[in-house]
Amino acid sequence: MSVAHTAGASKLGRFIIYGLLALVCLYYLMPLFVMLSTSLKSLDEIRAGNLLSLPGEFRSDAWVKAWDSACTGVQCEGLKGFFWNSVSFVVPAVVISTMIGAFNGYALTMYRFRGSDLVFGMLMIGCFIPFQVVLLPMAQTLGALGIANSTLGLVFVHVVYGAAFTTLFFRNYYVTIPDELVKAAKIDGAGFLRIFFSIILPLSVPIIVVSVIWQFTQVWNDFLFGVVFSSGDRQPITVALNNLVNTSTGVKEYNVDMAAAIIAALPTLLVYIVAGKYFVRGLTAGAVKG
Repeated sequence: MSVAHTAGASKLGRFIIYGLLALVCLYYLMPLFVMLSTSLKSLDEIRAGNLLSLPGEFRSDAWVKAWDSACTGVQCEGLKGFFWNSVSFVVPAVVISTMIGAFNGYALTMYRFRGSDLVFGMLMIGCFIPFQVVLLPMAQTLGALGIANSTLGLVFVHVVYGAAFTTLFFRNYYVTIPDELVKAAKIDGAGFLRIFFSIILPLSVPIIVVSVIWQFTQVWNDFLFGVVFSSGDRQPITVALNNLVNTSTGVKEYNVDMAAAIIAALPTLLVYIVAGKYFVRGLTAGAVKG
C-alpha cells in the first residue's frame, strides 16, 4: 500500500514540475509568438484583431520590406546592409577574442609567472567595468590609431572588452587539465607554443564553444558601442533597428517593426538553438577541478 502511495506521489510531483515548466516556457515564448504572428499580419488585421490571434492570412510583405526597403532614417534601404555590417565585425571579433582568451588562460594556468595572480585579478576587474566608463578613452584610442568610425575600430573595441571574459572562461577550464600533460610534453622537448597548439587547444573544444556563443551574443546584440563608434552605412543592425522603429514616415507599420526585430535577433536565436546544450556542457566542464 505504501509503495503504491509513494508511486502516486512521485507521479503527482512530476506532473506539477512539468506543469510549472510548461507555464514558464509559455510565459517566455509568448513575446516571440506575438512578434512572429504580428509580422505575418496586414496592418488592417493588426488594427482589427488582438495580439494573441493567429494571422487570418499569412503575409510576408513586412519581412520583405524590413529586409529590403524599410526606412532607417533618411535612407530607405532596409536592414540588409546593416545585417552584413554586423557580420563583418562580429565574426573577426569573436574569433580574435576567443584566441586571445585561450592563450591568456593557458599562460596564466600552465606557465605561472611572478605577478600572474595580479594580472588575472586585473583582467577580472575588466569584466565588471561598465561600457559607459570606457567610451571616452576608447574613442581617444581609436582616434590615435586612425581607425575611428570603421569596421576595424568596432572589431578592436569588442576584442579589448571581450578579452577579460574569454580569459576567465579558459583559465577556469584549464585548471581542470592535469599538470602532468604539460610536464610530460616538456620532457619530450615540446615548447610553449607546441604544447598550446598540439595538446591544450585540442582539449579546449567545450570551452571554445562557450566562448564563441558568449562573445557572439554580446557583440551581435551590442548597441552602445555600435551607436558611439560608427555612423552612417557602417552601423550595425542593432542601431539600424532602433532607427527603423523610431522613424516616423506616416503610418506606423507594426508588422514591419516586428519582422525587423526578429531579423535582428535571428542569428543569436539560431546559435542558442543549435549549440545551447554545448554551452551548458562547456560551462560545467570547467566548474570543478579534478
